[in-house]
Amino acid sequence: MKTFKQSLLATISAVLVLSLPNAAFANAEEGDVIVTLGEDLSEEEQNSLLDEMDVGESAEIITVSNEEEYEYLGDYLGDDIGSNAISSSKITVTESGNGLDVETNNIDKVSEGMYANALITAGVEDADIYVTAPFTVSGTAGLTGLIKAYEIQNDMDISEEQKQVANEEMVKTSELGERIGMEEATELITRVKEEIGDEQIETEEDLRDLIERIANELGIELTEEEMNGLVSLFNRMQDLNIDWDQVQNQISNVRDNLDEFLNREDTQSFISSFLDFINELIDAVSGWFGGEEEST
Repeated sequence: MKTFKQSLLATISAVLVLSLPNAAFANAEEGDVIVTLGEDLSEEEQNSLLDEMDVGESAEIITVSNEEEYEYLGDYLGDDIGSNAISSSKITVTESGNGLDVETNNIDKVSEGMYANALITAGVEDADIYVTAPFTVSGTAGLTGLIKAYEIQNDMDISEEQKQVANEEMVKTSELGERIGMEEATELITRVKEEIGDEQIETEEDLRDLIERIANELGIELTEEEMNGLVSLFNRMQDLNIDWDQVQNQISNVRDNLDEFLNREDTQSFISSFLDFINELIDAVSGWFGGEEEST
């Protein structure tokens, strides 16, 4: 499972994507479940994952192929996609206002936040998401499956441009995070989304100035290539007629949910225990080095 820090990061990352009109599971009801299975799983692996995800008889089950992965992500991930569709997922519709809750297992190329991004891009706001595999995999089939599941659940087609922009954002954020840190990259994109609706963005230069100002406020120095990539990305978003007021509302809700989570008694207890463990580990390591110095 992901670490505590990664889980918090994934929660914040969930606001990084496009916000379309609120049609979250428009044809679905609370408690409805849809499951996606990678097409290249063996029958034994399929059964094991269905047991792991606790899938009931009423759940709808669909498969995802490697060809579908390349259709959605080939332009951005290339060979990282791999040649087999293995990762699988379960989506459970929750009560309105609950937001997205994403958990992953055995996934190493696609973060929890990336899955959340794809769903928010499609207008999904209230669902419990679980993505898993029988062994460690990239997770791209899971991402593809989530998009496919939403379309089937609601009997609709998400435009190819919307899918492409969402995937581009996912990849650019991940690439930027590799250099400056995922938390920093997440906060940069989030801040731009929070402020872009309040600014008079009429030209590419206006957009460039906004990104540069926020990057400076966060102490982030972007390369020219990174800046050009972000300008191109947000230009494409604007062409999709994004409801930036809704983006701001979603960001605010996610921040509120994160604060509430951090202040919960069980969360505080976990943090306290975790910090105690770290302190004990530091003391132990210090003791090892101290012992080595005495024996030299």
